[in-house]
Amino acid sequence: METRENSESSIYDHNHPPRTTKTRRGIHTPEAGSIPIFPEEIIVEILSRLPVRCLLKFRCVSKSWRSVISSNHFIRAHLAVSRKDTNFARHRIISTVLLPCYSLKQCSLNSLLSEPVADAADFDYPMKNPNNSVRAVGCCNGLVCIAINGKHIFLWNPSTRKHKKLPDADERMTRGLFITKYGFGFDECNDDYKVLGIFSGFCTAGRYETRVKVYSLRANSWKRIDVFKDGLPFDDTGKFVSGKLHWGRRVGFNSRWEIVSFDLGSEVCGKVEQPGYIEGGFSPSLGVLGGCLCVLCDFPKTSVDVWILREYGKRDSWDKLVTVPYDLGDPWKGPYSTPLCRGAKGEILLVYGSSFIVYDPKDNAFHRPKITNFDTFLEADVYVESLVSLVPDAAPRFKTRRNTRHQ
Repeated sequence: METRENSESSIYDHNHPPRTTKTRRGIHTPEAGSIPIFPEEIIVEILSRLPVRCLLKFRCVSKSWRSVISSNHFIRAHLAVSRKDTNFARHRIISTVLLPCYSLKQCSLNSLLSEPVADAADFDYPMKNPNNSVRAVGCCNGLVCIAINGKHIFLWNPSTRKHKKLPDADERMTRGLFITKYGFGFDECNDDYKVLGIFSGFCTAGRYETRVKVYSLRANSWKRIDVFKDGLPFDDTGKFVSGKLHWGRRVGFNSRWEIVSFDLGSEVCGKVEQPGYIEGGFSPSLGVLGGCLCVLCDFPKTSVDVWILREYGKRDSWDKLVTVPYDLGDPWKGPYSTPLCRGAKGEILLVYGSSFIVYDPKDNAFHRPKITNFDTFLEADVYVESLVSLVPDAAPRFKTRRNTRHQ
């Protein structure tokens, strides 16, 4: 269970880097006593470039170091540096592995993109048990939302190894079979992390019904909301972009595909305009690439087009990023998953069956990285290492301006 370590190591708007401030205050070491060695901003700049495992150890250097590393200013600065790293040194792939039993594993994103062999490592996650199914619902600012057996929900920071079990969303889920869909993201307007749950099944009266609830980390409770009356999302997990969760769904007699959104701040549903597709006959799916919403258009056994929404809220900012052909030497030929990452040289990382594949559009070449300690997996996502805490603070909340531009 997450424990309070410092009232400052809490949740603020970790999506935006902090403002740079000038100060003459220094960092004191135990040997120097009260003698300032370096200005605090210099120490923060140096420490913000270190991995989380080192920072957790450095908190023991002195009280002043612990205070700095645990502060909201530093947590935001460290997260901003990590997210901007074009080498993805602090980004990890998290996968739900099926064999020999359900489990979560992680490996370096940088290794998958640039190395011939990557090493996967086992996670020590909450309620880990070979008899329990587990899946990652979503990742945001270094926090991962996981579902155990479809109903026990945890917010978890794999880097700090802190976690919080959410209250049960619906007491009816303990009885009978329910279909569950989830989404996880950050509500910057209310400085809060939220989970949206869609629960469908037979209630005690014997009729089939659906309930939609949203969990607030600040309130530590679920509340029922009246949304998706015109049709439920098709995807199992929502894609978090620009303060909203997104799903694909099919509606109408002709099963028209559309993108539906849920604003975590206003808790209102909406729709997202789709790209101006030129061709038809494809199967669409939704994803996130570099912080931007993306659509993958699958032309079976031929190729997939990857569209990216560079500026959220503007339809004319949809761009066709790349067309990925199916590997002609592979008799299976698909389908691809939505892309997980775009490398510094333009290469695209996708899931292909139960393996990862890297496509280089410049050379029109494929690379299949080998992963040790890895087996058949169900899904994969990307998270960034961070110090973000799961303890809401008692300080005033700060509303930040939403940035709709993604690079």
